[in-house]
Amino acid sequence: MNFFTGKNKDSGTNISELRIPAHVAIIMDGNGRWAKKRGMPRTFGHTQGARVAETILEDASDLGIRYLTLYAFSTENWSRPEAEVNALMNLLRKYMQSSLEKCARNNVRVRVIGERSVLAKDLQESIEVLERATASNTGIGFQIAINYGGRDEIVRAIKRASGEGLLTDPAAITEDMINGHLDTAGIPDPDLLIRTCGEQRISNFLLWQLAYSEFYFTDKAWPEFDKAELEKAIEAYNHRERRYGGLKA
Repeated sequence: MNFFTGKNKDSGTNISELRIPAHVAIIMDGNGRWAKKRGMPRTFGHTQGARVAETILEDASDLGIRYLTLYAFSTENWSRPEAEVNALMNLLRKYMQSSLEKCARNNVRVRVIGERSVLAKDLQESIEVLERATASNTGIGFQIAINYGGRDEIVRAIKRASGEGLLTDPAAITEDMINGHLDTAGIPDPDLLIRTCGEQRISNFLLWQLAYSEFYFTDKAWPEFDKAELEKAIEAYNHRERRYGGLKA
């Protein structure tokens, strides 16, 4: 438990009294809709959303969350207009190149999950540099899902296992074996999934890992999401009884 001192300004809940989820995953939805309501281009919403992502990473660390996974760009997002895709890639490129010093200062460990081979070479290189530079950091683990799809991840995991000759013996095919070949190998499954902007689906995100996660949905668009909303999600999480298919003790 984290003993962050303070109360949720909306509920009056003392955060120090709550169980802090070890791993929080977030589907950051609503950037474009938020911008459109303000008469701005969708790219403006993505820029604001990127700022919020950096702030929420700091907030999550302050609250004692050990892992934060953000859904930045899905395998399906390539179907969006080219200008929007390019803007998103440029935002990701900028983050990879500018966050080395900040991650070092804040002890953040970064891992990018997803199929990166189709990304621009310079972006791939920036990702590798950032991952290597932060690999020994011991603070919050920050996973960024880029060109990520849950089904694609499972397929790639099976291919990796097959390439290692691990599928020839059915008895060797276990959950642990599959876990070890996922992009998230070594990272605990999310305790809490948050999705913004009123949508209530998981959209091909962490299909394997979300098997027993608690879900929290908010009507706030991602650019409006803040620490108070994160605390509300944690408070809601504390009202859930996690039995993992069993019965209450």
